[in-house]
Amino acid sequence: MPTDIIQWFPGHMAKTRRLIGENLKNVDLVIELLDARIPKSSRNPEIMRLTEGKPLITLLNKSGLADPQETEKWVRHYTGAGHICLPFDCVTKKGVERLLPAVRELMAEKLQRYAQKGMDGRKLKAMVVGIPNVGKSSLINLLGGTKKAKVENRPGVTLTPQWVTTKEGLDLMDMPGVLWPRFDDRETGENLAITGAIKDDVVEIETLAMALCRKLRHRYPLLLCERYKLDAAQVTGDALDDYDLFCLIGKKRGFLISGGEVNTERTANTLLDEFRAAKIGRITLDKLPQGE
Repeated sequence: MPTDIIQWFPGHMAKTRRLIGENLKNVDLVIELLDARIPKSSRNPEIMRLTEGKPLITLLNKSGLADPQETEKWVRHYTGAGHICLPFDCVTKKGVERLLPAVRELMAEKLQRYAQKGMDGRKLKAMVVGIPNVGKSSLINLLGGTKKAKVENRPGVTLTPQWVTTKEGLDLMDMPGVLWPRFDDRETGENLAITGAIKDDVVEIETLAMALCRKLRHRYPLLLCERYKLDAAQVTGDALDDYDLFCLIGKKRGFLISGGEVNTERTANTLLDEFRAAKIGRITLDKLPQGE
């Protein structure tokens, strides 16, 4: 998979950059959603540059699908001066009870100034940012208690900014999700595509599934063995390359066509679907470098 995979994805970075710039002065803080399975790959460096200087809360969404030990490491990594990071899950509502107290903690000085001016009831305004399909609209619907923001499990659904009022003294602006013009490395593009941030119909699905095979055999070999009834030697040894392992998974599932050949498209779709649904296990593809 080339590092310029973005050429296959119709991005709208210029439009979103303009929208962020125009609206940033109207908000008090930024709520950034990352995919907990890829906390590094799902962080858009362009958005971080555009919102620099604003108080920031980072939510590692979909944490129920991610490796909990790795999530805790990333939470510590992203927590710092003026920044708060929390594990979160819009589906299970994990972390929702911690979000608003975190907002009040981060914005304590501004809230105190409001109180001193007799403006206790004044609402805070937050811009919600993140890549496609990371859960921004789901978060807004969860906090707003409505279904005003359109939600689908595919990228590119939110196309224009939307304001939603919550009952907790916080107004939320949902910005369109967008990828950046070029990825720094192959790994980032693969991870975004594997988790569904890039539409499946613009990538080679078999190539993507083999990339997932490669990652899982090195990072989570036991989970791969358990799910597809493989021997450890088949997964961790050198006898099978990534393509052979991918085909073996298809054979184990009985995904065969005439002549006994493996139906690679069906195998690829199944592997990706089961990863995304955490049927293989709770997996994090991005790993912090040693010492960080």
